[in-house]
Amino acid sequence: MKVLLAGYNVDTEVIEDLKKTSRSRQDVTPETLSASYARISRDPRPIDELRAAARQEVEKARKSNSAIIFKMGHHSIAEHAVFNFDIIDVSRLALEEIEKFRLCSYTEKSQRYQKLEDNYLVPDEIKGTKVEALFIGTIKQQNDFYQLLIGKGVEPEDARYVTSLATYGQLGLTINARNLEFAFRRFASNPSSEIQQLGRKMYGLAHAIAPSIILFAEANDYDRLTYKTMGEAIKGPWRPVEGKGVGLVNYTKAADEILVAALLHTAKQLPYKDCLVLAKKMGKRAKIRLIESCFKYAEFYDRPLREFEFIDLTFDLVVSAACFGQLKRHRMMSLTVQNYNPALGATMPPAVKKAGAEKEFGKIVKITNDAFVKINQYNSLAAQYVLTNAHRRRVLVKINARELYHFSRLREDVHAQWDIQHLSAAMTAGAKKVMPLAMLFIGGKDKYPQIFEAHFGREPNVRPL
Repeated sequence: MKVLLAGYNVDTEVIEDLKKTSRSRQDVTPETLSASYARISRDPRPIDELRAAARQEVEKARKSNSAIIFKMGHHSIAEHAVFNFDIIDVSRLALEEIEKFRLCSYTEKSQRYQKLEDNYLVPDEIKGTKVEALFIGTIKQQNDFYQLLIGKGVEPEDARYVTSLATYGQLGLTINARNLEFAFRRFASNPSSEIQQLGRKMYGLAHAIAPSIILFAEANDYDRLTYKTMGEAIKGPWRPVEGKGVGLVNYTKAADEILVAALLHTAKQLPYKDCLVLAKKMGKRAKIRLIESCFKYAEFYDRPLREFEFIDLTFDLVVSAACFGQLKRHRMMSLTVQNYNPALGATMPPAVKKAGAEKEFGKIVKITNDAFVKINQYNSLAAQYVLTNAHRRRVLVKINARELYHFSRLREDVHAQWDIQHLSAAMTAGAKKVMPLAMLFIGGKDKYPQIFEAHFGREPNVRPL
C-alpha cells in the first residue's frame, strides 16, 4: 500500500511568498490535480506520476480539463479543485443566497455572540431614489434601538432581532470548482445587484487561477426566469390561508414498518418485499428490540444508520429571520422559501419583554412595516433588506428521519438558541406522533444520556460536554 498527501488548502499569502522566493512557475493551480485525477481511468501510470506530469505541462493539463468537462461532460473532475473565499461586508440577506448551496462549507460571523456596529448596505436598486432616505432613516432607528437594548443588558443574540437584513456580515467559504461554477451561474442570474457584484468579484479571482475548470458562469434564462414564469402560469385570485408556526403536512405512511423493513433488508439479505411482509408481521416489542439494537453502541455524536433515510417528513414552517439563519445551515434537508412577509408578524425575544422594552419593540416593528410598504411599491427586492431578524417567512422543509435526529441533537439541546430550540422541539413532537418507534432515541444531546439509560439501563460511554 502507498498513500500520499497530494495537496491541501494553503493560505494565499503563503503561496505568494513561495512564488517570490522560488523559480518562476505556472503550476500553482488546483487545475493540475483535476487533470491528473481525470487521467486515472485510462492512464496506467501511478497517480503521483500523473500529478508530476500535469505540473510539468500546465497548458496541456488545462486543455485536457476543458475537453473532459465540456466535450465529455465529466464535471466531477472539477470537484478535486477547492477554493477558500473570505467574503466580507455583505448583507445578512445576501448571506442567505450564498449559503443555499449544499455541498460547501460555511462559517459565518455570529450575530448571537458579537455586538453589531451600525454598518449596513444600501441596495443599489434604491440609491438616489426618493425612498433612499426612508430606508436609511428606518435602519438608523432600528440600530439605535439595538444599542438601547444592549445598554439595558439584553444579550446580542436577542437584541439582534431588531436589526435589519441589510446589516453587514462576513463569511468563510470553502467550495470546490464544480459547485463554484454552479454558484456563479446562479449569482449572475440573480436580480440583486449585490449578488451579481459578489459573483463577478469571486469569478475574477477564481478564473485567474483555474480558467480550465470554470467554463459555464454566465447568467441563463433557466435560473433567471423559471420562477417568474411559473408564477405567471398560475392564474386566479389567491388568498393566504393562515397556518400555524410548525405544521406537519406530509410524512411517510407506515414509517415504522418501512424502517424495520429497511433494517431487515440490510441484516438478513432478503428481497425488500419479503422484508416488508416480515415487518408487518412483527410485534411491537420485536420492532423496538430491532431499533434499540441500532443504538446500543451509539454515542450522542453518532448519526443513526442510513436506513433511517428511507422515511421522511414534510413541514410547513413560519420562522423568524433569526431562526431561519440557523435552519438553513442544515443543508441535507430539502428546503424552499417564500420572501419575508410583515403580514406573518414578528418574533419578539422574551428578553426584550423582560427588559421592559416591549412597547418600543412594537414601535420599531411598525416603523419598519410602514417603510417596507413604501419601499416595496418602488422596488420589492430592496424592500426585503429593511426588514429585521424578527420578521418571518414561510419555509417548506422535507427531512428524512436520520437528518431529523441530527437536527434535534444540535438544535433541541439546552445550549441551542431559544428560537430554533422551540422549532426543533415542535418538529420532533410532530414526528413522534406519526413514527413513534423510529423516534425512540431522538432529542437534544443534553438529554441523550437519559434517553439511552431508559432503554439500556446504563448511561452511554461518552457524555456530552
